[in-house]
Amino acid sequence: MLKFVIIISVLALFYSFISALKIKKYSEGTEKMKEISSAIREGALTFLNREYKVLVIFIVVVFLILFFFIEKNMSYTFIIGAILSGVAGNIGMRIATSANARTANAANKSLNKGLKVAFLTGTVVSLCVVGLGLLGVTVLYLIFNEPNILYGFGFGASSIALFARVGGGIYTKAADVGADLVGKVEKGIPEDDPRNPAVIADNVGDNVGDVAGMSADLFESYVDSIIAAMVLGTIVFAAKGAILPLLLAGFGILASMIGTFFVKVKGKNLHGALNKGVFSASFFMIIFSFLLIKCYMGSSDLFFAVLSGLFSGIVIGLSTQYYTSPDNKPVISIAKEAQTGGATNIIRGLGVGMISTVVPVLSVSAAIILAHHFGGLYGIAIAAVGMLSTLGITLATDTYGPVADNAAGIAEMAGMGKKARERAEALDAVGNTTAAIGKGFAIGSAALTALALFVSFTEVAGLESIDLSKPLVIVGLFLGSVMPFVYSALTMNAVGKAAFHMIKEVRRQFKTIKGLMAGKAKPDYKKCVDISTSAALREMILPGLLAVIVPVFVGIFLGVEALGGLLAGVTATGFLMAVFMANAGGAWDNAKKYVEEGHFGGKGSEVHKATVIGDTVGDPFKDTSGPSLNILIKLMSIVAVVFVPLFL
Repeated sequence: MLKFVIIISVLALFYSFISALKIKKYSEGTEKMKEISSAIREGALTFLNREYKVLVIFIVVVFLILFFFIEKNMSYTFIIGAILSGVAGNIGMRIATSANARTANAANKSLNKGLKVAFLTGTVVSLCVVGLGLLGVTVLYLIFNEPNILYGFGFGASSIALFARVGGGIYTKAADVGADLVGKVEKGIPEDDPRNPAVIADNVGDNVGDVAGMSADLFESYVDSIIAAMVLGTIVFAAKGAILPLLLAGFGILASMIGTFFVKVKGKNLHGALNKGVFSASFFMIIFSFLLIKCYMGSSDLFFAVLSGLFSGIVIGLSTQYYTSPDNKPVISIAKEAQTGGATNIIRGLGVGMISTVVPVLSVSAAIILAHHFGGLYGIAIAAVGMLSTLGITLATDTYGPVADNAAGIAEMAGMGKKARERAEALDAVGNTTAAIGKGFAIGSAALTALALFVSFTEVAGLESIDLSKPLVIVGLFLGSVMPFVYSALTMNAVGKAAFHMIKEVRRQFKTIKGLMAGKAKPDYKKCVDISTSAALREMILPGLLAVIVPVFVGIFLGVEALGGLLAGVTATGFLMAVFMANAGGAWDNAKKYVEEGHFGGKGSEVHKATVIGDTVGDPFKDTSGPSLNILIKLMSIVAVVFVPLFL
């Protein structure tokens, strides 16, 4: 059975490789387009290389701690998890930066061709992520034949993901905020105008944050859910329980590959085209999982656990689409409120983000109840695997977003004309929603996976229950609940500080470079790229270290029960905050785009300026703090599991 899983994993990587070759066949367009694309690629690679140099130090230190104080084999799996997570992000970023100009050029010919190239790019990234993740877990299980050892693999993946997400998020939003506030609001020039010194840094940020960062993010979500299910499955069903999550993930990859063939545009219904692919993959996954579980386990009970996770993911995705799409009332209401200024726009966006948490919470709660009914605690872990089983296509629709965003930027900077820009912007607007849906899947699965990891922690620590009447447990609960706030404050402030320096630099260049505003002189793009790079690398360290240090500190000084309280607090609060921030940010962004389409005065109006302010507030919400909170709750849980020997 494991040979089948390995074959499917290799097939995913092969499919990814073939898709990359197909992308290369598309033209990059004019020399100007190639020049812009090359500058974006160079900036992204420079940042990633500098980021990995910093991360190597962290990885080596943790490896040595695990090797000498915890478990040697776990230290090896930690290194492999970190490497594969980094590779997944790196490959994703490279293919995205080579596809942006190709997408813009294809969109110039037709909307369908533009969608095809952007989605094909997403397919390369998504199948690379799931292929590497499943292959790594399966091979290591064959080598060590002990699921608990694989927590090291998840720890490595989560560590890289957190730093990549935070670093990339700070980078992209510092540039985005600086470019928007000076360019759009102060100077009244279009988005991605080549006169704006921060425009290249902004486009680089789309790749290091929303491609490399998101790839590493969902890589760790994917492998953590599988590993947690394998560990709990071994307790209940021995080897069969460990192998079932691997088989489900394998069939999920197969369903995702089939789903990619259903993504085709009819008219201008881009949402419908992408949704068709996701729903088709889910349909095939339902069939595959039923046949697998019935034949392999001899009972269909666990099928309903898979189904609960799969449907919960779809419900979260549809809820996210409702609250963040410019076609629906919540986003339109935010744009409408902007008629009275930026303040009312922000107030409405906050309200929309807060109310958007209800459906995901109810959905995940229903999945937990149903999964537990049909499969106990193992069923909950299987539900998480079910939710992420079709990641091979849901991540493709997510990655499509930043590629389309870059394409829109290149269309503007290269002066491709109104039609090309409008088509690229249409692709980009849908991309904002698909990115929000991808974050919704990641956040929802994080809640289920964190619960499975929490159960694993209680098993390893020998805890039968956690008594909330004990003061230390309550202290742990409060400490856990405050962590998402501290973490979000650090990352939001980091974006604010970096954006402050970016705004000063953009203003300086407009003031001192003669002929810049008239388009007769070139801005210094590299200076803005360097500001974002330095700020991101400097500011990502403290939030990342906190996620590792706090669980260890609580475990050593307050005990394992208090640590259980900590994990419960961070999971509940982190889940809610992540949904709220991601959806509010996505809604603000699309409210701006709704106005830019010509509603309430259109571009350049006072309403437009108000929505730009809302969008800049939402930028770190949706691309820095919000999406990285789901990594925080899993990383803290997995740190607790890995370091239990120190606490006992």
